[in-house]
This record gives sequence, C-alpha cells and structure tokens, in this order.
Amino acid sequence: MNTAAPTQYNSLLNPVLIAGCIIILVSFAIRSTFGLFQIPISAEFSWLRADFSFAIAIQNLFWGIGQPLFGALAEKYGDRKAIIVGAVTYAIGLVLSSYAITPGQHQLLEMLVGFGIAGTGFGVILAVVGRATTDKYRSLALGIVTAAGSAGQIVGPPLAQALMQVLPWQSVFVVFAGFILLSLFALFFMRVPPPVKLRQHDEGLSKVIARAVKDPSFMFIFLGFFSCGYQLAFITAHFPAFITEMCSAIAPGSIIQSLGVTSTSTLGAIAIALIGVSNIGGTIFAGWLGTKYSRKYLLASIYVMRTIVAALFILNPITPESVVIFSILMGALWLATVPLTAGLVGQIYGLRYMGTLYGLVFFSHQLGGFLGVWLGGTMYDVYGNYTLVWWVGVGVGAFSALIHLPIKEKPWSERQPQLIAS
Repeated sequence: MNTAAPTQYNSLLNPVLIAGCIIILVSFAIRSTFGLFQIPISAEFSWLRADFSFAIAIQNLFWGIGQPLFGALAEKYGDRKAIIVGAVTYAIGLVLSSYAITPGQHQLLEMLVGFGIAGTGFGVILAVVGRATTDKYRSLALGIVTAAGSAGQIVGPPLAQALMQVLPWQSVFVVFAGFILLSLFALFFMRVPPPVKLRQHDEGLSKVIARAVKDPSFMFIFLGFFSCGYQLAFITAHFPAFITEMCSAIAPGSIIQSLGVTSTSTLGAIAIALIGVSNIGGTIFAGWLGTKYSRKYLLASIYVMRTIVAALFILNPITPESVVIFSILMGALWLATVPLTAGLVGQIYGLRYMGTLYGLVFFSHQLGGFLGVWLGGTMYDVYGNYTLVWWVGVGVGAFSALIHLPIKEKPWSERQPQLIAS
C-alpha cells in the first residue's frame, strides 16, 4: 500500500480515480438512506419528528466540521490514513447508533457518523483525485467522482428499503457498517500521488487559510455553498416521509404502478434513487462544462434552475407523477455544484491545500444541511407540514445564484504575485 505513484497521471481513468469512486459510492450509498429510517425509528420509540431530524442535522454539522480536519489530516499524514480513520469512525458510529434508544443517544452518536462521512467523502477524495489529474481532465475527473456519489444514492435507498423488509433497522445499520469497512480494500489499488512539497518561500497552511478567508471571492464561494447543503440535506432526510404523507395515492393501472411502485413509501425510496440516476449525467456534464466555461456562471445558472424547479414543484399538487418529474429535474442539478465549486477553489487558490480549503467551504454546505434537516423536523411538528421549509430553500437558492456573480476567478497567485513565491 506504499507503492510510489507519479505526481499526476496523463489519462482520465487512473487507479486514484477508480478507488476514489468506489469509496465515495459506498459512503454516499449509506448516507442517502437515513431519511428512510425516520418513520420506523420515530414510531418505535414514540419520538417527535424533530428528535430524529436533529440527529441527522447533527450528522450533517459534524460532517462539515470534520471536512477541513480530515483535509488537513490527509495533507499532513497521507490520504490513505485519513480515509482509514474516516471509514472506521463511520462504522463505529453506525454500530453504536443501532443501540440508541433515546433521542440524546442517537444525536450524540450521529457525531461519529458525521465525522466518518467527512473522512470518506468529498474533501479528501476530491483533493487527491485533483492532484492525480492533469489540468486537461481535472474538472471532468472531479465530476466523475461526484457522480459516483450519485451512483451510491441509486443503490442505497432501495437496498435499505429491501433490508428493512427482512431485518430490524438496527441490523441494517450493522450491515452498512460492514459495507463501509469492505470499501477500504479499494485502497490497495489506490496509488496516491504525494502532495506538492513546500519550497523554501512557499506559505504554510495557516497563512494560506488566513489569506483565503480575507479574500471576498472565497467568502462568496463559502456563502453560496450554504443553499446547496440546505436543499440537499432537507430533501435527503425528509423527502421520503414527505412523499409518504403528502403524495396522492398511486392510481391502479398508472404508469407509476406499471413500474412496480405500489405504495408511497416505496415511491419515497425510488425518488431518492431517481435523483441519483439523473445526477450521474448532470454531474459529469457539469464537470465537462467546467473545463470549457466560467465556473462561477455555471454555478449561478445551476442555483437559478434549482430555485425554479423547487418553486414549481411546491406550487402544484403533489402527485406520484410530479414526484418523479421533480426527482429527475432536481437530480440533474443535485451534485452538479460540487465539481464546479471544488474546481473553482483549486483554480483560484491552487492544489497544495485544496483539500483543507474546500473543506472550509464545505463547512458552509453542512451548516445549510444542518439548518435544512433541523428546520424540516421542527416546522413539521409545529405546522404539520413542510411547506415553509420548502420556501426557505427556494429563497436561499436564489441568494446563492446572486452571490456567485462577483467572484473573481483569476488565480490568486496572478492577482497577488508579491505574496506567493514564483
């Protein structure tokens, strides 16, 4: 596992990309299933909807907190060590969560799960793939890795739904912990390129972070990523329950029933999977566009389209057909922001500390995720529906579209050459 690797591969498909896709796929397959556990767990222990929602909100928050920490860990001690720590933490969190019987226990243990997702998620994987790939293929490679997360979203919810038909939810958590540990075998095939070595006059991590957070463009990226986390986390955590309770019944003989979907609970799992299917194409396409066009304008366009899709969905009657259409359209835009945002960070601030800087930006994403999941449960308990939370998501999406426009895409080294040694 210590085989040396070249600094960059000259082809798009390489061992780092393939191994990274496997780890992301498994990690996100499990992460995308938590919304399916909301009703069974709340019903078994008579919890309020807000109790379980707060646990998932904490998971999202600690995923965000852990992202820059694991990025720095990978840059200092090596990517594989960071991934191993993340996977083991993820597995321990899942196993211990299967024994939780109070909201407080579940909320506490979701901190471990959140850290585990951070160690096996975008911050570490995108950084190492970005270093392993040349400028020619980097944006597309980041899109492919992100799409692998969507592939996990296709597999995860239907698998969880099937397992819960034959196993208690506690056993499903244990099975998922085993899958996480098995994904570590991909590291045997991951020939990781080393980080670029610091030269005598290069800046250290603390100076780079201090300089970045003072740059308005970095703060615009940071603030803009908030709505992405809000929308994605809210939908992942609450959409299956929303569909089960708000969607009209599946009509006999309808197209939806002909596809084998006979209940709204099954439709909830299928909707999350459909988002994943659609997102594979959308994310790869966004990554490809990022190699040719301005990333900030692409990001602004994606947020505008998300805003329109979400507004039209909530303004119209919630039917099985509208759920499918929404899932496909939102899926095409789902993680399309990730390769563009990560690519923009690398483009402006360089690759040396891309993992840590992207991790800081991703913390904003997870703050949004925390708010989306928590508000979803809280507003449901207060009003009995999710309408207000949907409209907040529409508003923050429009904000993100605007906040990306003033970003300066020119590399910092060209804007401030006196601060960085040539």
